[in-house]
Amino acid sequence: MKLIVESGATKTDWSALTPDGTVKSYKTAGINLATMPSEVISTIVDEAVAGLGAESVDSVHFYAAGLISDGGKVPELARGLDGELSLLFPFAEKEYTSDLMGAARAVCGREAGIAAILGTGSNSCFYDGEKIVKNVRSGGYILGDEGGGAVLGKLFVSDFLKNRVPAWIADDFASRYEVDYMTVVRNVYRGDAPSKYLGQFAPYILGFYGKDDYVTELVEGNFRNFIERALKQYDVDRYQVGVIGGFGYATREILRKVGAVCGITFSRIMAAPMEGLIEYHKV
Repeated sequence: MKLIVESGATKTDWSALTPDGTVKSYKTAGINLATMPSEVISTIVDEAVAGLGAESVDSVHFYAAGLISDGGKVPELARGLDGELSLLFPFAEKEYTSDLMGAARAVCGREAGIAAILGTGSNSCFYDGEKIVKNVRSGGYILGDEGGGAVLGKLFVSDFLKNRVPAWIADDFASRYEVDYMTVVRNVYRGDAPSKYLGQFAPYILGFYGKDDYVTELVEGNFRNFIERALKQYDVDRYQVGVIGGFGYATREILRKVGAVCGITFSRIMAAPMEGLIEYHKV
């Protein structure tokens, strides 16, 4: 049995793949390897293993942000998790790698291609079918993350504070959210999760797409920036681009529209990578 794990900040998807191709799936809370106490991680792992009935596991493939493989060594962030999994499955092979590698395998399989993550943040890479060989650095929501939900929220909120949002939308926005100047500044500059705070406004903004020229241009411009500043640094004339992420999936028709104008062909656009990872690990 292969155990495939894709972990994010809010949830973790677990899939057990049996030799006959049967798949069992389970969801748990997210695992933050950087901040979670080992006992919390242990509780989550035990819950998933029990939920899947995964007693005999030959290999574990764990994907999460911040995990960088180093010649087969266990990444420092994953050492606590590795200890827990080694107790449960002492003879299993274990692989710990990044969410970007998970995205590449999900949308490209074992073929060369360009993979992008479009969620609250954004990232991208060129993948040669085995490894990531080029990565245009994301930069985070302050220095980059173009195309992601947090940057869309940042652009909109910045315009709102400077009275650049059309009045009928600004009035509605102010009536729905607590967005006086000091509240916004506190959440962005002193809050625990500023990118999440800004990203929460993305669905609201998208509700006006196609209904107002300002919003339509804001949304499309955010994607154009991602294409021009990141994707066009890869060989987009030779390779299609696959996308993973809830924000990218929710806006897939807009993304394809903007991509066509910019000369980008998007192949697979998936909300989450697990389906593609199961396909990849079946081989």
